[in-house]
Amino acid sequence: METILILGGTREAAELARELVTSRPEARIITSLAGRTKEPAPLAGEVRTGGFGGVEGLARYLRETGVTRMIDATHPFARQISANAVEAAGIFGVPLEIRTRKPWLRHSGDNWIEVQTLEAARDAIPPRARVLLALGSQHIGLFASRDDVHFVVRMIDPPAKPLDLPDHALVLGRPGDTAAVETMLLIAHSITHIVCRNSGGTAAYAKIEAARELGLPVIMVGRADLIYAHKKT
Repeated sequence: METILILGGTREAAELARELVTSRPEARIITSLAGRTKEPAPLAGEVRTGGFGGVEGLARYLRETGVTRMIDATHPFARQISANAVEAAGIFGVPLEIRTRKPWLRHSGDNWIEVQTLEAARDAIPPRARVLLALGSQHIGLFASRDDVHFVVRMIDPPAKPLDLPDHALVLGRPGDTAAVETMLLIAHSITHIVCRNSGGTAAYAKIEAARELGLPVIMVGRADLIYAHKKT
């Protein structure tokens, strides 16, 4: 049996799973999720949740499950699992396809402050700014030293413990699908800046459009090391 493992967690991975389940009804389609979201959206095919236990654990899973093809459709900044996939595919000898979203491009009207690290993004925030912090929960603590900034943090699930930010507001929910929805959020919280990573894709782009319409600066963390030597195009 053809068994395809999708390293997922993105909208593109969900669309790919749906496409493969429809086009290959005889195949076994498995999507692996990291497990950071408590109630992820339903996915076509099988779903497994949680880490593999490094390169060796992933290679063992490939062997025990009989995976015949692996597709890395993770978030562009999920560098560790992508690196592990490369090594595990080499160990087990399974074909690996890497589908990395293209980064967003700056358009006329965009006011981007482009940096290469989260630390640089933190330092680029001006005093007394009101910032929409559009990052994963694991990166929030890095901004705790900026007690001169008011942060608005959007998370899908409530945090397990209080956020380590001296001055912040918490908004629960997924990113808005349209610029109009995101514009309302930015205006409601008097946002002056957005901090985000250049993850590409359509799922989180509405906030970039909203910032453009409002003329707000976006402190954009770029990605420079996402190309693998053996990437398939």
